Amino acid sequence: MPDPRYPIGHFEWKGSITAEERERLIDIIADTPAQLRAAVKGLSDQQLDTPYREGGWTVRQVVHHLPDSHLNAYTRMKLTLTEDNPTIKPYLEAKWAELMDSRMPIETSFCLLECLHKRWVALLCSLKPEDFARTFRHPEHEGALSLDWLVALYAWHGPHHLAHVMVVNERVG
Repeated sequence: MPDPRYPIGHFEWKGSITAEERERLIDIIADTPAQLRAAVKGLSDQQLDTPYREGGWTVRQVVHHLPDSHLNAYTRMKLTLTEDNPTIKPYLEAKWAELMDSRMPIETSFCLLECLHKRWVALLCSLKPEDFARTFRHPEHEGALSLDWLVALYAWHGPHHLAHVMVVNERVG
């Protein structure tokens, strides 16, 4: 039985991507807010407060987590574009998911995610190929990480959490 924490599998980095692959990954990032909105459409508050697995986040927490995480990624990208190999600060996402704002109605996070992705995708589309080779350091990862890595990670991250929502959709009908 697959690991319910990773319904689409773990993130895998091949070490490099082509310009065509990068464009496809950016399209995935661009589509994430609309796909997430469609996935939760019609869910009741009780369904939004249903965890996708035992001990896992609720759908509501997943929806609030996406702008938290993607805002961090966007900031990391901008730091990488404006500084030489910066070391970024990690955050404790599980603790963020327990804060009061992760129990609010989800519309605020949809607005934030949609606007953030418009800016993020616009910035990504403005970059030159060599910009994607710029690097940053993450204290939880060994070595320097490129912006291509970040794009690939977040093209996986949205569908990863979308799959969590779909698990609840399938369970509740």
